[in-house]
Amino acid sequence: DVQCDWSSDVCSSDLNFPVVQKAFSQLPKAHKWAVISLASIVLILALFPSDRASASRNTEAALLEIGKRYELPISTEHLSTDNQSELSDELEWKTFQVKRGDTLAKIFARAGLSARDTYNVSSAGDLAKKLLKIRPGQLVSLQLDEHGEFAGLEYAYSNTETLLIKPNEAGKLVSSVDKKTVDTRLNYAQGEINSSFWNAGVKAHLSESQIMSLAAIFGWDIDFALEIRQGDNFNVVFEEKYIDGEFVEYGDIVSAEFTNGGNTFTAIRYSDGNYYTPEGRSMRKSFLRAPVSFKYISSSFTKRRFHPVQKRWKAHRGVDYAANRGTPVMAAGDGKVIRSSYDKYNGNHVFIQHGEKYVTKYLHFTKRKVKVGQTVKQGDIIGTVGSTGLASGPHLHYEFLVDGVHRNPRTVSLPKALPIDKKERSAFELVAKEQLELLSNSKRIMLAMN
Repeated sequence: DVQCDWSSDVCSSDLNFPVVQKAFSQLPKAHKWAVISLASIVLILALFPSDRASASRNTEAALLEIGKRYELPISTEHLSTDNQSELSDELEWKTFQVKRGDTLAKIFARAGLSARDTYNVSSAGDLAKKLLKIRPGQLVSLQLDEHGEFAGLEYAYSNTETLLIKPNEAGKLVSSVDKKTVDTRLNYAQGEINSSFWNAGVKAHLSESQIMSLAAIFGWDIDFALEIRQGDNFNVVFEEKYIDGEFVEYGDIVSAEFTNGGNTFTAIRYSDGNYYTPEGRSMRKSFLRAPVSFKYISSSFTKRRFHPVQKRWKAHRGVDYAANRGTPVMAAGDGKVIRSSYDKYNGNHVFIQHGEKYVTKYLHFTKRKVKVGQTVKQGDIIGTVGSTGLASGPHLHYEFLVDGVHRNPRTVSLPKALPIDKKERSAFELVAKEQLELLSNSKRIMLAMN
């Protein structure tokens, strides 16, 4: 402690520093005050330690640089399962687009994963078998841990379903499917034909698939290649599917009307997936009008025609549908193949028996797809268009026989398919009433808009 007698300008200290005392006593009065003030300031500062005084004494910490970021190893052993899951969700995901010829093994190889990883993932339950059906353009997302090892997979195989494969608490890979909720809404469209049915469908904002579906629904009653006329019109109610408020795809046509040549046909879709008239009669007939997608009719059914190869007049007991070589030909109805052969007149040909009364014949195939004795269903592919035998170009010669007599396939009265089951009639009538009201309302709305 320093004690001063201000009257005599002399200070003393408990410490015995004679030299310091003598030097201090010889200072002028103003200097003495300066020294005392400086000493007081130093003393005050010594009583309050700086921030650096609290610094860690750890040797490694002392070597850290200010402003530089460092990664610290974190142990997850003490974390709960939920916390470990949160850490897993933060791991890196890599998304791969499936290319032509890709397999799961090739995609894993591009991700730096091993053949063992591929085997383990593809063996993660029955759901994992969906990975065998990946298609070009689809996306497969892989999650890798900090060591580049497999940690998870996501594969959206449809607009609503995603396959998930991840290790469980025991480290075993398990698979599951995440299904999104689909909101189905109804929409409608109308069109009038000025040039072609296709153009009218496009103008009505129907998709390509919807236009084809509409033609298929009424295809047993209307020949869309030859019978469509200017002024014909259609009215359609169809489904639209949404996920989280966003449109994903079109659903089924639920009801439709088509007016052709003044005759109106109405179709109602029931829960069995088939279409019926409002009275419950099936829209589907026992036979297709035309068993092939054709460009035009090159020769019609006639009693007298000049044969382009034989160069003579003779009856033409069928219809020739000109089409590209290789175009698939369908069985016109359910039946049994009674002939599948080749000769120099008919070329590759197939005959089908439909019950006791009807026989259909298909001539000039490039290839036959069925054998004698085989049972076929309506729409099954039985061959492809060609020009074998006496044919001047690729086409299908199609014959329709009733009790052994040739009839014109385009005009013959086709037998009806079975009506809706009696047990379902009451339920169907309620559906039909609702759908007819929707069709009527959509017409009124469109008239008001126009």
